[in-house]
Amino acid sequence: MGAPIYEVVVIGSGPAGQKGAINAAKLHKRVALIDRRPMLGGVSVHTGTIPSKTVREAILHLTGFTERTFYGRDYSLKENISVQDLAFRVNTIVERETQVIHAQLKRNGVAVFEGTARFIDPHTVEVANDDRPVTLNAERVLIACGTRPCRPTDIPFDGHRIIDTDQFHSMPRVPQRAIVVGAGVVGLEYASFLAALGAKVTLIDQRPAILDFVDREILEALSYHLRQLGMTFRLGERVTSVGFAADRERVFAELESGKRIEADGLLYAVGRQANGDQLNLAGAGLEVGPRGKVAVNDVFQTAVPHVYAAGDVIGFPALASTSMEQGRLATSHMFGAPVCQAAQLFPYGIYTIPEISMVGQTEEQLTAAKVPYEVGTAKYAELAKSMMLGDESGMLKILFHRKTLKLLGVHIIGERATEIIHVGQAVLSFGGTIEYFRDTVFNYPTLAEGYKVAAFDGLNKL
Repeated sequence: MGAPIYEVVVIGSGPAGQKGAINAAKLHKRVALIDRRPMLGGVSVHTGTIPSKTVREAILHLTGFTERTFYGRDYSLKENISVQDLAFRVNTIVERETQVIHAQLKRNGVAVFEGTARFIDPHTVEVANDDRPVTLNAERVLIACGTRPCRPTDIPFDGHRIIDTDQFHSMPRVPQRAIVVGAGVVGLEYASFLAALGAKVTLIDQRPAILDFVDREILEALSYHLRQLGMTFRLGERVTSVGFAADRERVFAELESGKRIEADGLLYAVGRQANGDQLNLAGAGLEVGPRGKVAVNDVFQTAVPHVYAAGDVIGFPALASTSMEQGRLATSHMFGAPVCQAAQLFPYGIYTIPEISMVGQTEEQLTAAKVPYEVGTAKYAELAKSMMLGDESGMLKILFHRKTLKLLGVHIIGERATEIIHVGQAVLSFGGTIEYFRDTVFNYPTLAEGYKVAAFDGLNKL
């Protein structure tokens, strides 16, 4: 009996693979999905997006972080918060999310194969597992195998004191002093988590500035808040070696400048490696790109027309939200289903403490492009809702064209920034003006009301 034939085989069950598989199933195609045991839901569910954001919520709750405005800076809901306290909440959410995904795939008739996938030839994928390997014949393939943390061989990871981001929950305890190497989005998020837990964090990055794509004013505010939490920035510094102190109870990072920093634990968060290098892409007639990435065109086709790729494995922007849409668009295109691919207008959400979110252009981009713009701002201290939430230091910022009044960008720092950014995203998408916010009635009290406050502020400057 020959190997089963599927109209599409999806490699990876993260946001791109999951949504791509379900979309193909809704187009009445025979779909198989492959992922390693027990990784249904991919890195996003098990070690990435869901766990890290759940840790953030657990920290905010257990530390009483947002309640300190009312009860004082020493207020805490729980003393001596442990990694196990955080892990309990994470495990609960991961289990529930995995069940939801399993039910969705089953309801849509997607065949799930557990194991490690590799190409035998452009139309044949082998699934290796604990039993006999399974061979699947595929008319089309969607590669959505995600990424893993970069682990240089000269970093002595032990899973307890020197860890990568996947091992955050393996720490024996929350360190009193911590080193975080890498000030990208992920490094900043975890550094802020540790700082909110009371650790003295030293953040190291060889770049002279952090998050150069973020609006400078928002970034300055974020840096200020992180310093208030006791974080020390070592930017423009290259780490030359990492290791354990003589007592094995402490770790160190030596810098090219000659500095030596010691701490109780070190988190290495410098980049991620795409898993394309684990698929035997040569068997499909494809080459592995830099850091294991897979190259695609604007409809997510690889150099082999019936093989598509989506999600983090293709690189930027590598967000769970955009990966979901890429997977859906890829399987729509491969079967000729009508698609309306919107312009590249997606929101960023960076879940530091405090969180920041943005959509559209920054002041720096508009200045470089010589676009005449104006700024309207709403301080969270002006909003009744933000004061109820215990955040009086946030800010919502609108950028708009001085002549046409068209909205150009929205940037937010503070509580629920990643939620209310979508109001600005919607207005940007339909080409609206700042007058929309002036003339619209918002529920009161809400954070969204900040759009109206910012609109009046901006229009008053004209």
